[in-house]
Amino acid sequence: MNESSALIARLKRIATTGMPAQGDGRADDAWLTQGMAKAQLHEVFATVDDSASGAGFAVASVLAARATPVMWLRTEASERQGGRLHATGLVEMGLDVTSLVLGLVEDEASLLRAAADAARCHGLGTLLIESWGRAPGIDLTATRRLMLAAEASGVTILSLRIGAEPVPSAAASRWQVAASRSRPLEADAPGKPAFDIELLRRRGGQAGLRWRVEWDRDAYIFDNTAFETAIIEDSGGDPAALPGAGIPVAADRAAADDAAASVRRTG
Repeated sequence: MNESSALIARLKRIATTGMPAQGDGRADDAWLTQGMAKAQLHEVFATVDDSASGAGFAVASVLAARATPVMWLRTEASERQGGRLHATGLVEMGLDVTSLVLGLVEDEASLLRAAADAARCHGLGTLLIESWGRAPGIDLTATRRLMLAAEASGVTILSLRIGAEPVPSAAASRWQVAASRSRPLEADAPGKPAFDIELLRRRGGQAGLRWRVEWDRDAYIFDNTAFETAIIEDSGGDPAALPGAGIPVAADRAAADDAAASVRRTG
């Protein structure tokens, strides 16, 4: 059995019953409570400085859609630049790490091959593909193949693009994510993870919408009522995010060693 077949067999063993795929015609803010449309490819962009927020938003989107189990594919370069996934941080977001399989591959070509195999696995809820930098191989042709695979299998695919500029693709939606000021809780305790979100593109729908939200891990929803308005203007000088706005899903190698054992790894 080759490596890809072994991954698919493992995913089938932990598969859970998923919700029916959602079609077109969703409201612009449906993602707040339902996550992103299932059986589609979606792109999430974040700067290098906001890489943790990009990853946190992706994880929260999976949870809002109840789209587990999750296969998270990363390259070795992604792990060197972004650090290993921090199991404790994932749990704090609300993810059951027993439903997560982490695939670490050598390079971008291996990433796309593994993604093509995983995207055909009907027992998988979400395939999360993480890449850093330009990643020229993730082009219109590659994303079209991933979209077709998602539609055929029912798997939701999130392409997490860190430090990349948007290019033409077949994705159903494209999002830009940045950390936002969190609201401190009582006794100045760190607030919930907060995000500034912009919908850059949505197939067949409106783009250019912006929200400021915080993640409610108990209700599994993005809460936009915590702030004065859901759609915000470009202020051009928002203060730095308070503690709690950062998403602790990644850690350096030393910090992650103890927690990494609870995340299934392959590669």
